[in-house]
Amino acid sequence: MTGTLRIANCSGFYGDRLSALREQLEGGDVDVVTGDYLAELTMLILGMDTLRDADLGYARTFLTQLEDTLALALEKGVKIVSNAGGLNPAGLATRIRRLAADRGLDAKVAHVEGDDLRAANLFEGALTANAYLGAFGIASALGRGADIVVTGRVTDASVVVGPAIAHHGWSPTDYDALAGAVVAGHVIECGTQATGGNFSGFRELFRSGAPMDRPLGFPIAEVAADGSSVITKHEGTGGAVTVDTVTAQLLYEIQTTRYLNPDVTTHLDSIRLRQDGPDRVAITGVTGTAPPEQLKVAVNTLGGYRNQVEFVLAGLDIDAKAEWVRAQLDGRLTAAEVTWTQTPARGGDADTEEGASVLLRCIGKDPEAGPLGKPFTGPAVELALASYPGFTMTTPPQKPTPFGVYKPAYVDRSAVEHTVVHHDGMREVVVDPTVFAEPAELDPDLGKRPSPYPAPADTITRRMPLGTFVHARSGDKGGNANLGLWVKNDGSPKYEARVQWLAKIVKDRKIRELVPEAADLDIDVYVLPNLGAVNVVIHGLLGDGVAASTRFDPQAKGLGEWVRSRIVHIQEDLV
Repeated sequence: MTGTLRIANCSGFYGDRLSALREQLEGGDVDVVTGDYLAELTMLILGMDTLRDADLGYARTFLTQLEDTLALALEKGVKIVSNAGGLNPAGLATRIRRLAADRGLDAKVAHVEGDDLRAANLFEGALTANAYLGAFGIASALGRGADIVVTGRVTDASVVVGPAIAHHGWSPTDYDALAGAVVAGHVIECGTQATGGNFSGFRELFRSGAPMDRPLGFPIAEVAADGSSVITKHEGTGGAVTVDTVTAQLLYEIQTTRYLNPDVTTHLDSIRLRQDGPDRVAITGVTGTAPPEQLKVAVNTLGGYRNQVEFVLAGLDIDAKAEWVRAQLDGRLTAAEVTWTQTPARGGDADTEEGASVLLRCIGKDPEAGPLGKPFTGPAVELALASYPGFTMTTPPQKPTPFGVYKPAYVDRSAVEHTVVHHDGMREVVVDPTVFAEPAELDPDLGKRPSPYPAPADTITRRMPLGTFVHARSGDKGGNANLGLWVKNDGSPKYEARVQWLAKIVKDRKIRELVPEAADLDIDVYVLPNLGAVNVVIHGLLGDGVAASTRFDPQAKGLGEWVRSRIVHIQEDLV
């Protein structure tokens, strides 16, 4: 088939807006609705679910969405593809069939499995171990007539790439088309992050008259036969689709200029964006090459237990108060690891008590729960009348909670049996590719910022926030923080000069200056001039990942906004 395929998204994470699936079905014409539920943290949550009940392990909110919309989707002939199967796609498929039967509906439900490697015992102590699968299993299920396809841990983009393969008939070597669909999938996979959510330019959207007072519309990708696409949303929904909102999502949680997918190696430095009308952004020019030979695996292990107490310190002598309470507690806490953090004092003659206060946090971690129960909270509570003046805690004592440690790994494809269970029960093993990426394509130095960067020297500069004309989007990849920075697409004639300046100023030394806690960490900077952007990877900033991190912002979601607020020397003629 050659017509454009309209693929909508209805979820960017486990916990997203439940009404989104109905909104996408009722808001206008779509061919497929997809949902992404599986962040690295979600796999850990689902793994803990299975410890309580082996029949769980899937994203239950997706089932809630289907209870409300299954009949409507079948009536309209809209296919649904979701990775909500998590650790138990077969179990979710069974629940959906049961739901359909209870409603008197004829729903053809298929599922994709084979990603779960726990039984292979390849990773010692793994609570979850899931290979990232590609899109051809989804495509096969749709090609054999499935109405609904649920999967385990396929790549986030695969739920978009699979329907595009099935519709357009692409082969495994149609690399440019596949790469284009991967980019479209990456843009819409996180839901409203492509339509103004989490967007550093949100005030510009308000000023432009975008309907920001309404719930943000979930995105739609119109995927053409050559893999090019247009990103849009239903008319009348909140938010906006602009080159900058799309760029924000493109830079989210990537690493090098090569985006490795099980089906194709996508060249991020080939992407071209163009505003194609109100709330329409065209993505063209995307190229791809053969996929990597190995598959990435998301491995979660139980790291132990954690607990936290938080004190409010107000008024004068803040540092002395903090020093005293730490001295009172440090000798009594028996947890294997104790970390203290303190918010900075605002200073001055504050006109509210809150403005005169800081928070002192004590975070404990241990392989066992015992040292983080009463032995951890009790000594803190006992100081209520016996410590610094104004002693206050923000919460009652909490129970210790388990935490996980995330680590990426890689396996040969022979260790994984990518399998489709079709709606009629037939099982099909998806054939692996036979051509793989050349080593040069996998070089982590590909696209790195050269040093020194070829750009004119600054002349007269002004001290201003980096965000004066630079947007940011940040996030986590395991223990690494990803920071995408790009020049605003505001129509300024200074755009090209600003892009050159950004690439010149953002080097590893500058990042260590702007983010002092990264002073001793490895930092990579990649240049994406086609997007007016640089992408920064700060290795190890988040420790062992979000669930284990004791950092104030364990997913680095606010890192970009902090960096935008930092003062830098900006060449005066660029302002």
